[in-house]
Amino acid sequence: MDLIKKLLERWKTEYDFKTFITASGMLAMNVIFAFYNGFLGIYRSSLWHGTICVYHIILILLRGTILLSAKKIYERKEQDSAKHKVYLRVSVLLLIVNICLVVPIVLIIKQQTYVNMSQFSANAIAAFTVYKIIIASSHLKKRKVSSDCLTQMLRTINFIDALVSILTLQNTLIMVHSGGGDLRLIPLTSVSSTVIWCIILFLSVSSITKGVRQIRSGD
Repeated sequence: MDLIKKLLERWKTEYDFKTFITASGMLAMNVIFAFYNGFLGIYRSSLWHGTICVYHIILILLRGTILLSAKKIYERKEQDSAKHKVYLRVSVLLLIVNICLVVPIVLIIKQQTYVNMSQFSANAIAAFTVYKIIIASSHLKKRKVSSDCLTQMLRTINFIDALVSILTLQNTLIMVHSGGGDLRLIPLTSVSSTVIWCIILFLSVSSITKGVRQIRSGD
């Protein structure tokens, strides 16, 4: 009980601790979604599910790299320069995520995806996505509360993950409510998907720029 109380107290008072615990939970969810979409991608020969599987695999690498590296850095009491190198490596992976998203975005715009889901399930996903984007947005603003660059990176990743959830939700709702046959939605999906992709690109490039600047300032 004492251990649980201590963990809860740290959760309430230590922003870095809360961020890393949250990231651990999100990593576990990425593993589940990667297997799920990977299975559907193979079983249904679905390029859509295959690309979403790759996306979650890269997120596993992103979060896993930060969590494992942070653990080693804190145990060895290494200098901030070690964190900055990890930050830059993860920033490059973020750019790869951005590139990989081009394929599912094109599939969404062309409505060449497959989703077999009830309206109730789609609405439940919509509610969860709204919650996810609100939480991720609020923490993106508060990420500078921490001076730890790895904590800031985890919050950026969470926000990008939430943006991608909007893309998948958009596709799900289109498939469920129109069966993917409403060509009138193509201009709307094109604009919204492009805007989201540009935001993710901006965050990716900004992270790389910041990573390079951190390493140079440490030299």
